[in-house]
Amino acid sequence: MEPADLPSLVDADWLHGRLQEPRLRVLDASWHLPGSGRDAAAEFRAAHIPGAAFFDIDRIADPESPLPHMLPPADRFAAAVGALGVGSDDAVVVYDSRGLFSAARAWWMFRAFGHERVAILDGGLPAWRARDLPLEAGAAAPRPGRFHARPDPEAVQGLVALRANLESGAAQVVDARPAGRFTGAEPEPRPGLRRGHIPGASNVPFDRVTDPETGRVRPPAALRELFAHLDRRPVVCSCGTGVTACVLAFALHRLGREDVAVYDGSWTEWGGRDDTPVATGADDA
Repeated sequence: MEPADLPSLVDADWLHGRLQEPRLRVLDASWHLPGSGRDAAAEFRAAHIPGAAFFDIDRIADPESPLPHMLPPADRFAAAVGALGVGSDDAVVVYDSRGLFSAARAWWMFRAFGHERVAILDGGLPAWRARDLPLEAGAAAPRPGRFHARPDPEAVQGLVALRANLESGAAQVVDARPAGRFTGAEPEPRPGLRRGHIPGASNVPFDRVTDPETGRVRPPAALRELFAHLDRRPVVCSCGTGVTACVLAFALHRLGREDVAVYDGSWTEWGGRDDTPVATGADDA
């Protein structure tokens, strides 16, 4: 499979027809919010796309960070995805059990480590099931691959840069959380976090990226409407813990924008501190 053969978004029929490609790897990156009562790893063992391995965003993470599933060091990421059977020359397709939720996090992580041959399955596992395509059960046993991670510092934004941006306004921040959490009208699901958003941020809830009826990514014209308020400044995507921010990053990638970073600590870091300013109410960008 040549690099040009892998678009950033593939459908279930495309993937089904290529499962036997020798350099194609499929990863289930499903993840559920704490308190949901769901176990993504157990659900993977019960049913997954044939040949897939399980990409656990809570384990492929920085073990030294007090924040959840932060981007790991390059060597840790390389070892983890190599153990899942991914080599540097492989094409990767990621999916999740909701349609488009945590799969975008895995997509972004690969790109943050210099691997651009990665795509998302449009509609995820629900779209696969809707086509009545085959599933398999049990734990994955992939043959290890050799992956070389090449960190892209432009893909990640941190607390220091976000603080400085409050003064400079060099980048525009877009928050992927639901509107109620963005405005502060609704509480955060994680205890101890203040309500509200980073001053100057705008809000594009991540679920607007997909069609509510089909679960598939909206066409470019609809995505352009979602982000019509953005100007030519670089974009930083944020959310609760750095997961759904990647949905916005993916949508912007679909629109051809490559000047997009993800604030990895997101609201769990910013809203969990007492020395960061917080705004409430509607968009104040």
